[in-house]
Amino acid sequence: MAGYIKYSNHLRFRLGVRNIPYDIPKDIYNYSVEHYYDTITGYYIAVGAHKYKKKIREMAVIYKEYDDILEIITIHPLKRGQKENRIRRGRWIRK
Repeated sequence: MAGYIKYSNHLRFRLGVRNIPYDIPKDIYNYSVEHYYDTITGYYIAVGAHKYKKKIREMAVIYKEYDDILEIITIHPLKRGQKENRIRRGRWIRK
């Protein structure tokens, strides 16, 4: 686990556009039991459920780790079947 969590400028922008509370990405990362490696982008993904637009939705938090820093790149709600398709096709591999 990283000693410091950094939010990218892109993530800050997306939080505003998607009207997602500031602490949600960090919470999803910290409490998620599903972490994957994206073989195409080279980033890691934490998946967790959270309330979004009045529904409980699976959310993907995309991040990278280096030195003692965890940088959260972006967050987005997953479409139905999106996670399963990426796992089945081998794009996402369990970390």
